[in-house]
Amino acid sequence: MKTFKLGGVHPEENKISAGKAIEVLPLPAKVCIPVSQSLGAPSKVVVEKGAMVKTGQIIAKGESFISSNVHSSVAGKVTKIDDVIDTSGYKRQAVFIDVEGDEWEEGIDRSPEIIHDIVSDRDTIIRKINEMGVVGLGGATFPSHVKLMVPDGKKAEYLLINGVECEPYLTSDHRLMLERGEEMVIGVKILMKALGVGKAFIGIEKNKQDAIVHLNVICSKHPGVEVVPLKVKYPQGGEKQLIKAVLNREVPSGKLPIEVGCVVNNVGTALAVYEAVQKNKPLIDRVVTVTGKSVAKPSNLLVRIGTPVSALVEFAGGLPEDAGKVISGGPMMGKALTSLDVPVVKGTSGILIMQGAESKRAAALNCIRCGRCITACPMGLEPVLLAQLSENQLFERAEKERIMDCIECGSCHFTCPAGRPLLDYLRLGKNKTGILIRNRGKK
Repeated sequence: MKTFKLGGVHPEENKISAGKAIEVLPLPAKVCIPVSQSLGAPSKVVVEKGAMVKTGQIIAKGESFISSNVHSSVAGKVTKIDDVIDTSGYKRQAVFIDVEGDEWEEGIDRSPEIIHDIVSDRDTIIRKINEMGVVGLGGATFPSHVKLMVPDGKKAEYLLINGVECEPYLTSDHRLMLERGEEMVIGVKILMKALGVGKAFIGIEKNKQDAIVHLNVICSKHPGVEVVPLKVKYPQGGEKQLIKAVLNREVPSGKLPIEVGCVVNNVGTALAVYEAVQKNKPLIDRVVTVTGKSVAKPSNLLVRIGTPVSALVEFAGGLPEDAGKVISGGPMMGKALTSLDVPVVKGTSGILIMQGAESKRAAALNCIRCGRCITACPMGLEPVLLAQLSENQLFERAEKERIMDCIECGSCHFTCPAGRPLLDYLRLGKNKTGILIRNRGKK
């Protein structure tokens, strides 16, 4: 069974909601839509307080090369434009809308009919993906149209589609592959056409056997698209780990997948591409897993962007009495929320409600130099060294030790017998080192 070779761990899978079909979450009374929902520059608000907007109407325009449009996920009245703390914990400018009905922008095809024929050419595909605000839904939220604009001197050979969903508890991609597989594969074909490649691989871990079987049937009708079963191993969903597992190619340090002829997209992104190009639908909703060992109704919900997390928790049966922590994402890479009032954004893959006992960190002890974090690191780094450099603010040395190659998977933190907060220090170090690098470039 294919997998990546370097490092990795196997945390308890806890795919509690895997058998739960996608349900549509009812519209909330209000939404709060941050205008910075992609990895890149914030978008510029193009609506004013008091304006009436329709579902699918653009409310913030991405004006930088690496930026993304943001659309209203509801119809209603703009009540204010103000800062809000989002799921990342940072303040972002946002558009607040009181919901009044659900009138959609003209031209959006809401019919269930699947459109198989891809009539758009490459330029039209990239333009539509840009206009519709599609970003990577695997977590990084990189603007999808930028990925399709291969730099001069580089050539895309393969498209890899990430259906791994290796993060414990999360099942939104799994359900999407089962329930929207046909549209998703058409989205894959659209991406292939935009890149000019003849081969695409959909990587899926073997714990999703039903998805593997289902997509194999669909892909038999789409030449050039192949399902690749993978060994269950975390973090197989990292793009560099996926490339190694499927093609046995290694992306050099500091480089992007295109360096080895690959472009990687998530299955949710492929579906969003289908809806953007074939249905003229902006990215205004996404599937979110709401789960936890004490959650009354673990669910996979189709949620409008801007919906408060509290609405998802309420739908799933409310906050359990033994809840200790609510996390946006999964237990390995997710971030704890300080409030349930934060809005769902394009990058929200799951809401995990952890039990109090389960969520408590072990007391941090002195490092015993066991080397387990080094063995577990899928990027071949020395997490214990990088954490020490970050703690002591030695960021230039951290840069030389390749801290920017860290994918923040948390494997080091997970495996540390001393309970050292390695991931916290690595995230801090990456942030500070990144600032150092950017400031150096301005001189």
